[in-house]
Amino acid sequence: MADVDSFENLKAAQKLLKASMEQSTALSSEIDEASSRLDGMKQRLSSLEAAIRPAATQKCGYFAMRDQINGAIGTASAVLKVYDVVRELENSLSFKSCSDLPAYLSVMKRLEEALRFLAGNCGLAIQWLQDIVEFLEGDTFANDQSVLNLKKAVRILWVLRAIKGYARLDGGVLNAAFNKLETEFESLLMEKNAATCIASSPLLVPVVQKLQAIVERLNAADRLEKCILLYADARSLNARRSLQALDLDYLEIEVSEFDDLQSIDSDQWSEHLELVVKHFLELEYKLCNNVFEKTGLDAWKRCIARFTKEFRLVSFLQFGRSVTKIKKGPLKLLKLLDIFTVLENLRLNFNRLFGGEACAEIQNLTRDLIKRVVNGACEIFWELPNQVELQRWFSPPSDGSIPGLVTFITSYCNQLLGDNYRAILIQVLQIHQSWKTDIHDDDDDDLLSKQIFSTMEEIGLNLDAWSKTYEDISLSYFFMMNNHCHFSQLKGTKLGDLMGNSWLGAHEQYKDYYATLYLRESWGKLLILLTQKCWISPPVGGAMDYHQGNDNKKRLKAFNEAFDEGYKKHSNWVISDDCLRQKVCQLLVQAVVPVYSSYMQEYGILVQQDASARKYVKYTTQSLEKMLSSLFQPQVSKHCSTKHTRFIGRLKNVVTNQFRVTLTAVCLRAAADGSAGSGLGSLHRCRLELTKHGLLGIAFCCHVVHVRGKSLQNSGLGLMLQKLLLPTLEPIRKVYKSKAKKQRPILNFKSLEYDCHSAKVNLKSTVLACV
Repeated sequence: MADVDSFENLKAAQKLLKASMEQSTALSSEIDEASSRLDGMKQRLSSLEAAIRPAATQKCGYFAMRDQINGAIGTASAVLKVYDVVRELENSLSFKSCSDLPAYLSVMKRLEEALRFLAGNCGLAIQWLQDIVEFLEGDTFANDQSVLNLKKAVRILWVLRAIKGYARLDGGVLNAAFNKLETEFESLLMEKNAATCIASSPLLVPVVQKLQAIVERLNAADRLEKCILLYADARSLNARRSLQALDLDYLEIEVSEFDDLQSIDSDQWSEHLELVVKHFLELEYKLCNNVFEKTGLDAWKRCIARFTKEFRLVSFLQFGRSVTKIKKGPLKLLKLLDIFTVLENLRLNFNRLFGGEACAEIQNLTRDLIKRVVNGACEIFWELPNQVELQRWFSPPSDGSIPGLVTFITSYCNQLLGDNYRAILIQVLQIHQSWKTDIHDDDDDDLLSKQIFSTMEEIGLNLDAWSKTYEDISLSYFFMMNNHCHFSQLKGTKLGDLMGNSWLGAHEQYKDYYATLYLRESWGKLLILLTQKCWISPPVGGAMDYHQGNDNKKRLKAFNEAFDEGYKKHSNWVISDDCLRQKVCQLLVQAVVPVYSSYMQEYGILVQQDASARKYVKYTTQSLEKMLSSLFQPQVSKHCSTKHTRFIGRLKNVVTNQFRVTLTAVCLRAAADGSAGSGLGSLHRCRLELTKHGLLGIAFCCHVVHVRGKSLQNSGLGLMLQKLLLPTLEPIRKVYKSKAKKQRPILNFKSLEYDCHSAKVNLKSTVLACV
């Protein structure tokens, strides 16, 4: 059993070995076949190796540029995304209107940021790709398609990067957007200009805010210069529209075309200049600074030259210069002071508005105008007393009224001393004094007062001289009464306050004094015809003597003729002051009517006895009173127009080199040529003549009798002089004596005082010289 199993095992092993041999033989043959195949493969691998070797090298190169490639891919992807955003913003900006300015500016800002981001990313991508191209560019990859594609991509990125610059050029999207902003900027300004002809108010806050936003965006885009030009153009148009409403054609009038100073409306010029500077230009200054305040630039200096041209500042200043060229006169002084007042009020405005180099012409014209105004005003002011003195040789009013020169000068001095001119005139004097090399020590206010005193002193001397030209002594008294009344009524005025109460009181006394002299001289002789005692006592039966009745008829006839003559003459005389006229007429009535009434009562007896005497009764008491009460009425057209114009014309046109004679020279010459009188009759006539010649003769005689007459107290002539003249002159002497201590009198005592011995004339001839 065991052997059988072993045999079976051996048999099985034999079969297995046989099968293994068969397999080995088959494998050997297969190996041989494989060997031959491997040899073929070996040959093919050599060629494959040669073919594969470049690709392996390229793969190693790409592996080395892995980081650059990844960076380029990331930036290129960002460029594509930003470019898409830019295109969307461009489309939105093209169709969006500036009416919604904040939204429009927001889109513009986002577009500018996107363009900047696009340009930045394009720059990074270009750097990455250029590095890759430079690395791969060689013999192996020189003609590779991928390198060519990379180069094409780089060119595209350069184009995309340039979009930011192209957007600001003509035709670019940003340039079009900026043009829209400039148009909107101009329309906002023009819309306000069209709303009103005169820029009476600043722009509304929302409008200014829009303008500021536009300016800020344009300034960021380096387009501020054009913005300033647009602003200047728009506001200049506003200036032209504003000035059209003012009618400034008078600024072009030449000096020769002015008829006189009255035709120059300096008030209108002042109002217009202040309106242009304080309103228009100040408004433009504030608005300009407000609109451009965030730019950090002084845009006003770039606009001011245009504004000064449109607002005609040069024409305004040249007009003021033309006024300074007009011939001198008192009214010109007021015009010059008006001009100086305006320039002084605008001084701070001028310094602020026209302080830059662009306003050099305005600065030079202003300085020249101020110099001309100050010099011209001071020249006229210092010549004022001389000009008044030059009027002394003209005739006084034939009606005994107040000369136009007197009313004009008193009113003129009141103007100079008034609130409108006093401070300005003092300031002008101060400036003029500071320009002089020899600076005056006197206070400028004192200079003004002294000049007014000198002017009023010359007026007093003129009145004295004029009073002597009247042939009718009563008219001389009447003339002096009128003028002293005029001076006394200056109380409460600036001139009256300056001259003082003593001066005013003296004129009040002189007014009454000359009124008394006038009434005595003009109407006293008339009353003598009725008051002389020539009645003879009638007989017991009451019958009147024939010669007595005949004498009464002659006296009444003489009275009627004298009254008619006097009334006719005096009805042409004028008292301008209502109170003085009523007072004088009342005194006349009180002096004449009672005497006439009394006489007519007695004359009535004659009328009862002799019917023919009735024809000599020409006036009733009532008619006589009515006629006397109606005297001295002013003729408005004659005295307020003709005379005023005549005297003012003379005052303005008299040349300064006309012949002058001082009061002292007149007195000395008269004294040297005078002849002596003797006896009481001569002295009486001397007294009347001195009284006749008014203030000058009286003041001079006061001086002679009380000052120089002491050396002749023991002589008969001196005693008679004092006896005759002192009663008349003592009240006046006291007034002048007190006046000389407190205030400058209307007459200058220094010009009246001289030594009779040094002049080689005696007291007698001196007194007669005043006649």
